[in-house]
Amino acid sequence: MNVWFAGGGTGGHLYPALAIARAMVRADARVRPFFIGARRGIERDVLPTTEFPFELLDLHPLYRAAPWQNWRTLVGGVSAWRRVSAIARAAPPAAVVATGGYVAGVALQFARARGVPYVLQEQNSFPGATVRWFARGARQIHVGFPEAAALLRVTSRTEVFDSGNPIEPPPEPRPLRAAADAVWAWAADAAPTVLVFGGSQGAEAINRVVAAWLERGSDTARRVRLIWSTGRGPYEGYARFASDRVRVRPYIAPMTDAYAAADVAIGRAGAMATAELAAWGLPMVLVPLPTAAADHQSANARTLAEAGAALLVPQSGFTPETLDATLRTLLDDPAMLDRMRRAARERARPAAAADIAAHILTLPTLQ
Repeated sequence: MNVWFAGGGTGGHLYPALAIARAMVRADARVRPFFIGARRGIERDVLPTTEFPFELLDLHPLYRAAPWQNWRTLVGGVSAWRRVSAIARAAPPAAVVATGGYVAGVALQFARARGVPYVLQEQNSFPGATVRWFARGARQIHVGFPEAAALLRVTSRTEVFDSGNPIEPPPEPRPLRAAADAVWAWAADAAPTVLVFGGSQGAEAINRVVAAWLERGSDTARRVRLIWSTGRGPYEGYARFASDRVRVRPYIAPMTDAYAAADVAIGRAGAMATAELAAWGLPMVLVPLPTAAADHQSANARTLAEAGAALLVPQSGFTPETLDATLRTLLDDPAMLDRMRRAARERARPAAAADIAAHILTLPTLQ
């Protein structure tokens, strides 16, 4: 059973598709995933390292700031349509699963034109443009945040599931705290551990504030241990902050030992990162990326803050002083941290990938 997966540009679109594809193969060995991506996206680097066949298309987004460049979008769309048509002639898809990004648009339009059932997975609390546009014809829509469902226009033929975001769930049994601390070679004390991370590229606005906070050497900074993932590019500029209480890394993968060792996490409000933090029951201090499409990270952070799982700090107000005050407030109030942990776990859907796969496999064309 050939199933197309379309989603990319960023890891936030690609990794959910990979998680669902793997879950479908585990559930039914007859499933043959095929990935459709763009030459410009992260999938160019990631898909060659996976077990799945794929095709990278010469696709371009809409150039809103430079509309005279949109001829590239049009030409790329025509060539992509021809290519997916050829792929379908060789091995017709039984279904299309799309996880967002402009690359998904071509596959979804092809599915709509040819009567192939398609499924959407929306990671954010505010649905992206591709998901909103194609929602009416979808057989299934799986939302990472339940709040997203109310913002989608669907028909009676569409099933909408509050599935959560498909992540790699925490291992069972979970690593013991002592074992996680040993990985980071901490001294044998009971200091709370703060995890700071901003993805593979890092979050420079967060990095600068953390660096200034450490340089000032406040009582709070001396009181905690810090696991700090700076991003590969900025790493050399921050490696000097490593000490017996600060571990600086360019990138952490897998994140298991970092999550298991942390008491509080500070980072952006991307859908997949927050889904992982919720699954681990980690209180979050979220600094949304203000330039994210449709400001969706702020929407994610507000949703989690309203649920009691996170504190939202706008980037414009994220300073060494606010960082220090926020951590001091959390660390001085164990009851508040416990409430945030419980609220995070209540939002968690660690089995999301398996649940989504099971629902997709009920499509008549996959029977």
